Amino acid sequence: MSESMNQQILLKSYPTGAPTRSNFALVETAIPQPRDGEVLNRTIYLSLDPYMRGRMSDRESYATPAELGKVMVGSTVSQVMKSKHPQFSEGDFVVGYDGWQAYGISKGESLRKLDPNQVPISYALGITGMPGMTAYFSLLDIGQPKAGETVVVSAASGAAGSVVGQIAKIKGCRAVGVVGSDQKCDYIVNELGFDACINRKTQDLNSALKAACPNGIDVYVDHTAGPILEAVLQQINLGARIPLVGLISQYNAEKLPTGPNLMPLLVKRALIKGFLVGDYQERHAEFIHDVSQWLQAGKLKYKEDVVKGLEAAPDAFMGLFQGQNFGKLIVQVGDNPTEH
Repeated sequence: MSESMNQQILLKSYPTGAPTRSNFALVETAIPQPRDGEVLNRTIYLSLDPYMRGRMSDRESYATPAELGKVMVGSTVSQVMKSKHPQFSEGDFVVGYDGWQAYGISKGESLRKLDPNQVPISYALGITGMPGMTAYFSLLDIGQPKAGETVVVSAASGAAGSVVGQIAKIKGCRAVGVVGSDQKCDYIVNELGFDACINRKTQDLNSALKAACPNGIDVYVDHTAGPILEAVLQQINLGARIPLVGLISQYNAEKLPTGPNLMPLLVKRALIKGFLVGDYQERHAEFIHDVSQWLQAGKLKYKEDVVKGLEAAPDAFMGLFQGQNFGKLIVQVGDNPTEH
Protein backbone atom coordinates (compact mmCIF):
# COMPACT_ATOMS: atom_id res chain seq x y z
CA MET A 1 0.00 0.00 0.00
CA SER A 2 1.27 3.48 -0.82
CA GLU A 3 1.93 5.54 2.32
CA SER A 4 -0.04 8.36 0.71
CA MET A 5 -3.15 6.21 0.31
CA ASN A 6 -5.72 4.80 2.70
CA GLN A 7 -6.43 1.08 2.43
CA GLN A 8 -10.04 0.15 3.25
CA ILE A 9 -12.18 -2.97 3.27
CA LEU A 10 -15.79 -2.26 2.33
CA LEU A 11 -18.85 -4.38 3.00
CA LYS A 12 -19.84 -5.19 -0.59
CA SER A 13 -22.88 -7.40 0.11
CA TYR A 14 -24.69 -9.06 3.00
CA PRO A 15 -23.75 -12.75 3.36
CA THR A 16 -26.22 -15.56 2.93
CA GLY A 17 -25.04 -18.09 5.48
CA ALA A 18 -21.32 -17.94 6.21
CA PRO A 19 -19.42 -14.85 4.99
CA THR A 20 -17.19 -15.25 1.92
CA ARG A 21 -14.51 -13.10 0.32
CA SER A 22 -17.05 -11.91 -2.23
CA ASN A 23 -18.86 -10.00 0.54
CA PHE A 24 -15.85 -7.69 0.92
CA ALA A 25 -13.99 -5.31 -1.38
CA LEU A 26 -10.43 -4.03 -0.82
CA VAL A 27 -9.97 -0.45 -2.09
CA GLU A 28 -7.50 2.41 -1.86
CA THR A 29 -8.61 5.99 -1.33
CA ALA A 30 -6.93 9.27 -0.43
CA ILE A 31 -6.03 9.70 3.23
CA PRO A 32 -8.73 11.96 4.71
CA GLN A 33 -7.85 15.23 6.45
CA PRO A 34 -9.39 16.31 9.76
CA ARG A 35 -11.65 19.34 10.01
CA ASP A 36 -12.18 21.45 13.13
CA GLY A 37 -13.13 19.20 16.04
CA GLU A 38 -11.75 16.06 14.34
CA VAL A 39 -8.65 13.87 14.52
CA LEU A 40 -6.93 11.69 11.92
CA ASN A 41 -6.07 8.26 13.33
CA ARG A 42 -3.62 5.72 11.91
CA THR A 43 -4.87 2.21 12.68
CA ILE A 44 -2.43 -0.07 14.48
CA TYR A 45 -4.78 -2.90 15.48
CA LEU A 46 -8.26 -3.92 14.31
CA SER A 47 -10.48 -6.17 16.42
CA LEU A 48 -12.37 -9.05 14.81
CA ASP A 49 -15.37 -10.23 16.83
CA PRO A 50 -18.35 -12.57 16.32
CA TYR A 51 -20.87 -9.74 16.82
CA MET A 52 -19.77 -8.31 13.46
CA ARG A 53 -21.63 -11.10 11.67
CA GLY A 54 -24.87 -9.79 13.16
CA ARG A 55 -24.13 -6.35 11.75
CA MET A 56 -23.67 -7.86 8.26
CA SER A 57 -27.41 -8.26 7.84
CA ASP A 58 -30.52 -6.17 7.40
CA ARG A 59 -32.29 -8.45 9.89
CA GLU A 60 -33.73 -6.58 12.88
CA SER A 61 -31.25 -6.52 15.75
CA TYR A 62 -30.08 -4.47 18.73
CA ALA A 63 -27.69 -2.49 16.50
CA THR A 64 -28.04 -0.81 13.11
CA PRO A 65 -26.68 -2.89 10.21
CA ALA A 66 -23.32 -2.12 8.65
CA GLU A 67 -23.91 -0.11 5.48
CA LEU A 68 -23.28 -1.67 2.10
CA GLY A 69 -20.52 0.06 0.17
CA LYS A 70 -19.08 1.55 3.38
CA VAL A 71 -16.06 0.63 5.50
CA MET A 72 -16.80 -2.49 7.54
CA VAL A 73 -17.37 -1.65 11.20
CA GLY A 74 -14.96 -2.59 13.96
CA SER A 75 -13.05 -1.42 17.02
CA THR A 76 -9.52 -0.14 16.54
CA VAL A 77 -6.42 0.91 18.43
CA SER A 78 -4.77 3.82 16.66
CA GLN A 79 -2.27 6.65 16.92
CA VAL A 80 -3.41 10.24 16.40
CA MET A 81 -1.57 11.62 13.36
CA LYS A 82 -3.25 15.04 13.13
CA SER A 83 -5.56 16.72 15.61
CA LYS A 84 -7.96 19.61 15.39
CA HIS A 85 -9.70 18.46 18.58
CA PRO A 86 -8.90 20.12 21.94
CA GLN A 87 -8.82 16.84 23.89
CA PHE A 88 -6.39 14.91 21.66
CA SER A 89 -2.84 15.59 20.55
CA GLU A 90 -0.65 14.26 17.77
CA GLY A 91 1.02 11.08 18.98
CA ASP A 92 -1.76 10.03 21.39
CA PHE A 93 -2.72 6.36 21.39
CA VAL A 94 -6.48 5.81 21.37
CA VAL A 95 -9.09 3.09 21.19
CA GLY A 96 -12.03 3.88 18.93
CA TYR A 97 -14.29 2.60 16.20
CA ASP A 98 -12.65 3.45 12.89
CA GLY A 99 -13.45 0.12 11.24
CA TRP A 100 -11.55 -1.91 8.66
CA GLN A 101 -9.20 0.76 7.30
CA ALA A 102 -5.67 2.06 7.69
CA TYR A 103 -6.70 5.66 8.49
CA GLY A 104 -9.88 7.04 10.00
CA ILE A 105 -11.42 10.36 10.97
CA SER A 106 -13.04 10.70 14.38
CA LYS A 107 -14.96 13.52 16.05
CA GLY A 108 -13.66 12.28 19.40
CA GLU A 109 -16.88 11.07 21.04
CA SER A 110 -15.97 7.40 20.81
CA LEU A 111 -12.24 7.80 21.46
CA ARG A 112 -10.52 6.89 24.72
CA LYS A 113 -6.86 7.64 25.39
CA LEU A 114 -4.54 4.74 26.20
CA ASP A 115 -1.45 4.69 28.40
CA PRO A 116 1.09 2.37 26.74
CA ASN A 117 3.02 2.16 30.01
CA GLN A 118 0.18 0.36 31.80
CA VAL A 119 -0.57 -2.62 29.55
CA PRO A 120 0.06 -3.31 25.84
CA ILE A 121 -2.17 -1.05 23.76
CA SER A 122 -3.69 -4.04 21.92
CA TYR A 123 -5.26 -5.16 25.22
CA ALA A 124 -7.81 -2.35 24.76
CA LEU A 125 -9.45 -4.55 22.10
CA GLY A 126 -9.55 -7.52 24.45
CA ILE A 127 -9.06 -8.02 28.15
CA THR A 128 -9.26 -4.30 29.05
CA GLY A 129 -11.80 -3.61 26.31
CA MET A 130 -15.17 -4.88 25.14
CA PRO A 131 -14.47 -8.65 25.51
CA GLY A 132 -13.06 -8.15 29.02
CA MET A 133 -16.03 -6.01 30.04
CA THR A 134 -18.33 -8.65 28.59
CA ALA A 135 -16.70 -11.36 30.69
CA TYR A 136 -16.61 -9.26 33.85
CA PHE A 137 -20.18 -7.99 33.89
CA SER A 138 -21.92 -11.02 32.38
CA LEU A 139 -20.40 -13.27 35.04
CA LEU A 140 -20.50 -10.97 38.06
CA ASP A 141 -23.69 -8.97 37.39
CA ILE A 142 -25.94 -11.69 35.93
CA GLY A 143 -24.14 -14.89 36.94
CA GLN A 144 -23.44 -13.70 40.51
CA PRO A 145 -21.13 -16.65 41.30
CA LYS A 146 -20.65 -17.69 44.91
CA ALA A 147 -17.62 -19.50 46.31
CA GLY A 148 -17.96 -23.26 45.87
CA GLU A 149 -20.34 -23.04 42.91
CA THR A 150 -19.67 -24.48 39.45
CA VAL A 151 -19.32 -22.08 36.52
CA VAL A 152 -19.37 -23.39 32.94
CA VAL A 153 -18.43 -21.23 29.94
CA SER A 154 -18.57 -21.99 26.22
CA ALA A 155 -15.96 -20.68 23.74
CA ALA A 156 -13.74 -20.85 26.82
CA SER A 157 -10.40 -20.14 25.15
CA GLY A 158 -11.70 -17.00 23.44
CA ALA A 159 -11.27 -13.38 24.44
CA ALA A 160 -14.29 -13.29 26.76
CA GLY A 161 -14.60 -16.96 27.74
CA SER A 162 -11.03 -17.26 28.97
CA VAL A 163 -11.54 -14.27 31.27
CA VAL A 164 -14.85 -15.65 32.59
CA GLY A 165 -13.16 -18.84 33.79
CA GLN A 166 -10.29 -17.00 35.44
CA ILE A 167 -12.59 -14.60 37.28
CA ALA A 168 -14.68 -17.59 38.39
CA LYS A 169 -11.52 -19.04 39.97
CA ILE A 170 -10.71 -15.69 41.62
CA LYS A 171 -14.20 -15.84 43.16
CA GLY A 172 -13.62 -19.34 44.54
CA CYS A 173 -15.67 -21.31 42.01
CA ARG A 174 -15.09 -24.48 40.02
CA ALA A 175 -14.47 -23.41 36.41
CA VAL A 176 -15.33 -25.70 33.49
CA GLY A 177 -14.71 -24.69 29.88
CA VAL A 178 -16.12 -25.98 26.60
CA VAL A 179 -13.83 -25.56 23.56
CA GLY A 180 -13.20 -27.08 20.13
CA SER A 181 -9.76 -28.71 20.39
CA ASP A 182 -7.50 -30.64 22.76
CA GLN A 183 -4.88 -27.88 22.39
CA LYS A 184 -7.36 -25.31 23.68
CA CYS A 185 -8.34 -27.66 26.53
CA ASP A 186 -4.69 -28.01 27.52
CA TYR A 187 -4.29 -24.23 27.49
CA ILE A 188 -7.28 -23.30 29.65
CA VAL A 189 -6.58 -26.03 32.22
CA ASN A 190 -2.78 -25.91 32.45
CA GLU A 191 -2.18 -22.23 31.67
CA LEU A 192 -5.33 -20.48 32.89
CA GLY A 193 -6.19 -22.74 35.82
CA PHE A 194 -9.64 -24.03 34.80
CA ASP A 195 -10.63 -27.14 36.75
CA ALA A 196 -11.87 -29.09 33.75
CA CYS A 197 -12.40 -28.79 30.01
CA ILE A 198 -14.63 -30.46 27.42
CA ASN A 199 -13.77 -30.80 23.73
CA ARG A 200 -17.17 -30.34 22.09
CA LYS A 201 -15.92 -31.91 18.85
CA THR A 202 -14.69 -35.22 20.29
CA GLN A 203 -16.68 -35.75 23.50
CA ASP A 204 -20.34 -36.41 24.19
CA LEU A 205 -21.53 -33.18 25.77
CA ASN A 206 -24.06 -34.73 28.15
CA SER A 207 -21.77 -37.33 29.69
CA ALA A 208 -18.74 -35.02 29.68
CA LEU A 209 -20.64 -32.24 31.48
CA LYS A 210 -21.94 -34.72 34.05
CA ALA A 211 -18.40 -35.91 34.75
CA ALA A 212 -16.90 -32.41 34.84
CA CYS A 213 -19.70 -30.97 37.01
CA PRO A 214 -20.44 -33.64 39.64
CA ASN A 215 -22.33 -31.08 41.75
CA GLY A 216 -24.32 -29.73 38.81
CA ILE A 217 -24.05 -26.32 37.13
CA ASP A 218 -24.82 -23.07 38.95
CA VAL A 219 -23.74 -20.53 36.32
CA TYR A 220 -23.43 -21.01 32.57
CA VAL A 221 -21.99 -18.11 30.57
CA ASP A 222 -23.24 -18.85 27.08
CA HIS A 223 -21.42 -17.57 24.00
CA THR A 224 -22.73 -20.16 21.55
CA ALA A 225 -26.29 -21.36 22.26
CA GLY A 226 -27.14 -24.49 20.26
CA PRO A 227 -26.18 -28.01 21.42
CA ILE A 228 -24.00 -26.81 24.30
CA LEU A 229 -26.85 -24.86 25.88
CA GLU A 230 -29.16 -27.83 25.39
CA ALA A 231 -26.72 -30.13 27.20
CA VAL A 232 -26.07 -27.62 29.99
CA LEU A 233 -29.79 -27.27 30.73
CA GLN A 234 -29.90 -30.96 31.68
CA GLN A 235 -27.32 -30.34 34.44
CA ILE A 236 -28.39 -27.00 35.96
CA ASN A 237 -29.02 -26.67 39.67
CA LEU A 238 -31.89 -25.04 41.48
CA GLY A 239 -31.63 -21.28 40.97
CA ALA A 240 -29.01 -21.48 38.23
CA ARG A 241 -28.13 -18.30 36.31
CA ILE A 242 -27.40 -18.18 32.57
CA PRO A 243 -26.03 -14.96 31.06
CA LEU A 244 -26.81 -15.22 27.34
CA VAL A 245 -23.90 -13.36 25.76
CA GLY A 246 -23.61 -14.75 22.24
CA LEU A 247 -25.18 -17.06 19.68
CA ILE A 248 -22.17 -18.09 17.59
CA SER A 249 -23.83 -21.34 16.53
CA GLN A 250 -26.64 -19.34 14.87
CA TYR A 251 -24.89 -16.32 13.33
CA ASN A 252 -24.39 -17.96 9.93
CA ALA A 253 -27.67 -19.90 9.92
CA GLU A 254 -29.89 -19.24 6.90
CA LYS A 255 -32.83 -20.64 8.87
CA LEU A 256 -32.99 -20.25 12.62
CA PRO A 257 -32.91 -23.60 14.44
CA THR A 258 -35.67 -24.83 16.72
CA GLY A 259 -34.85 -23.99 20.32
CA PRO A 260 -33.76 -26.33 23.10
CA ASN A 261 -36.21 -27.76 25.61
CA LEU A 262 -36.67 -24.97 28.16
CA MET A 263 -38.50 -27.13 30.72
CA PRO A 264 -35.39 -27.31 32.99
CA LEU A 265 -35.50 -23.52 33.35
CA LEU A 266 -38.97 -23.85 34.81
CA VAL A 267 -38.27 -26.88 36.99
CA LYS A 268 -35.03 -25.43 38.40
CA ARG A 269 -36.41 -21.87 38.64
CA ALA A 270 -33.34 -20.78 36.71
CA LEU A 271 -32.60 -17.35 35.24
CA ILE A 272 -31.56 -16.79 31.63
CA LYS A 273 -30.93 -13.18 30.74
CA GLY A 274 -29.64 -11.51 27.60
CA PHE A 275 -26.46 -9.47 27.93
CA LEU A 276 -25.23 -6.45 25.94
CA VAL A 277 -21.96 -4.88 27.01
CA GLY A 278 -23.16 -1.43 25.91
CA ASP A 279 -25.50 -1.38 28.91
CA TYR A 280 -22.47 -1.20 31.24
CA GLN A 281 -20.49 1.74 29.83
CA GLU A 282 -21.17 3.86 32.92
CA ARG A 283 -19.43 1.21 35.05
CA HIS A 284 -16.26 1.10 32.92
CA ALA A 285 -14.06 2.47 35.73
CA GLU A 286 -15.15 -0.33 38.08
CA PHE A 287 -14.19 -2.93 35.49
CA ILE A 288 -10.80 -1.34 34.70
CA HIS A 289 -9.97 -1.05 38.41
CA ASP A 290 -10.50 -4.74 39.13
CA VAL A 291 -9.08 -6.20 35.92
CA SER A 292 -5.96 -4.01 36.06
CA GLN A 293 -5.28 -5.18 39.63
CA TRP A 294 -5.79 -8.82 38.68
CA LEU A 295 -3.48 -8.48 35.67
CA GLN A 296 -0.76 -6.83 37.74
CA ALA A 297 -1.10 -9.53 40.43
CA GLY A 298 -0.78 -12.29 37.82
CA LYS A 299 -4.28 -13.59 38.54
CA LEU A 300 -5.37 -13.05 34.93
CA LYS A 301 -3.55 -14.29 31.84
CA TYR A 302 -4.37 -13.28 28.29
CA LYS A 303 -3.66 -14.66 24.83
CA GLU A 304 -3.83 -12.87 21.50
CA ASP A 305 -4.05 -14.31 17.98
CA VAL A 306 -2.53 -11.65 15.72
CA VAL A 307 -2.75 -11.73 11.91
CA LYS A 308 -0.72 -9.28 9.85
CA GLY A 309 -2.08 -6.91 7.23
CA LEU A 310 -5.53 -5.43 6.66
CA GLU A 311 -5.97 -7.56 3.54
CA ALA A 312 -5.92 -10.66 5.81
CA ALA A 313 -8.98 -9.50 7.77
CA PRO A 314 -11.74 -11.19 5.68
CA ASP A 315 -10.14 -14.66 5.82
CA ALA A 316 -9.38 -14.30 9.53
CA PHE A 317 -12.95 -13.18 10.19
CA MET A 318 -14.36 -16.17 8.31
CA GLY A 319 -12.13 -18.49 10.33
CA LEU A 320 -13.56 -17.07 13.55
CA PHE A 321 -16.74 -19.10 13.03
CA GLN A 322 -14.80 -22.34 12.56
CA GLY A 323 -12.86 -21.77 15.78
CA GLN A 324 -9.59 -21.28 13.91
CA ASN A 325 -8.44 -18.47 16.19
CA PHE A 326 -6.70 -19.26 19.47
CA GLY A 327 -7.15 -16.29 21.80
CA LYS A 328 -8.39 -12.78 21.04
CA LEU A 329 -8.33 -12.29 17.27
CA ILE A 330 -6.84 -8.99 16.10
CA VAL A 331 -5.34 -7.72 12.86
CA GLN A 332 -2.13 -5.71 12.96
CA VAL A 333 -2.81 -3.07 10.34
CA GLY A 334 0.16 -0.76 10.95
CA ASP A 335 3.38 -0.42 12.90
CA ASN A 336 3.19 -0.30 16.70
CA PRO A 337 5.66 2.30 17.99
CA THR A 338 5.21 1.10 21.59
CA GLU A 339 6.74 -2.32 20.91
CA HIS A 340 10.30 -2.70 22.12
